[in-house]
Amino acid sequence: MKESTVAGLKVRWTGGDDGHGGGEGPLVILLHGYGAPGDDLVPLSREIPAPPGTRFAFPEAPKSLGPQFDEGRAWWDIDIMAYQFAVLAGRTQELTESVPEGLTEVRARVTELLTEVSSTAKGGPVVFGGFSQGAMVSLDVTLHCDVPLSGLALLSGTIIARQDWIPRLGSRRGLRVLQSHGTQDPILPYEVAEELRGALQAAGLEVTWVPFRGGHGIPPGAFEGLGSLLGGHSAKGKA
Repeated sequence: MKESTVAGLKVRWTGGDDGHGGGEGPLVILLHGYGAPGDDLVPLSREIPAPPGTRFAFPEAPKSLGPQFDEGRAWWDIDIMAYQFAVLAGRTQELTESVPEGLTEVRARVTELLTEVSSTAKGGPVVFGGFSQGAMVSLDVTLHCDVPLSGLALLSGTIIARQDWIPRLGSRRGLRVLQSHGTQDPILPYEVAEELRGALQAAGLEVTWVPFRGGHGIPPGAFEGLGSLLGGHSAKGKA
């Protein structure tokens, strides 16, 4: 594994011609979730059935959450107690309309990173995405930039900034999207993920839907879907 700095963010590289992200092969860029260490998703590079030479880039979120989170990272701060109370109170509409403080700054940095890193693919397949908070960042960036993508992976994500996102979805008509979510997710409600799926499909994006019996995580079925986004065909899934 190799580390570099792009747009002021640490990036861990695996795969490629040398095992350290070298070459000009297909590219997968995945953003980790809230509270996770920067290398949290690196093991996925060994699980995804990707073409030979595929490179994997794992950017690290800019904010350290300190020792209480074992030095975990975040793309923006979250008041965990207030968020959980809102979920328990059923105020999901309020949560989906919120615009997190710091989102604009994160968007700018990750857009710069995506633009620079994707240019190394030399026109080859580029799959972008993330888990949980990382999925939110990846969708937000995708809707605010014109970087060509072969696919978008939304792993246990949700809707935020609704008033901004929904009108922008049509700008990515035809983009293939892998979306997975646990039916018993206690953190990001399953019904909001279903709503997001419907909005993506209504806007003309090609969604592969991978629901799974479980909580807040990444199911094995998502690995095949991620690999399929790198090829010329859509992954299997429920429409």
